[in-house]
Amino acid sequence: MDHPSVIRPEQHAVFRPDKMGKSTLFESERLLVGLNAFEPGQEHALHAHQGIDKLYVVLSGSGEFLLEGRAVPMQPGTLLVAPSGVPHGIRNGGTERLVVLAALAPGS
Repeated sequence: MDHPSVIRPEQHAVFRPDKMGKSTLFESERLLVGLNAFEPGQEHALHAHQGIDKLYVVLSGSGEFLLEGRAVPMQPGTLLVAPSGVPHGIRNGGTERLVVLAALAPGS
């Protein structure tokens, strides 16, 4: 994808039957922007990034942000920031597809 360009992120969602789908919208050494796409029942297990801050914005569907010891409801328009070292994940426990924009800094 050439940048700068205006895009509709959800048009780039990649769904997989076996696991969460990922697609990259932009990547540099400073920033990575991508999509995580979940079929019903899929999840991205609790994990943490050292030295990388991550931001999630729900574009469509609903599910749960998994945080250390708790699950927080997520729906379109909600945002979560997971600073470096903080365990986080996502679960789609619903019946509809879930699309989440993810931005990581630094990128590569």
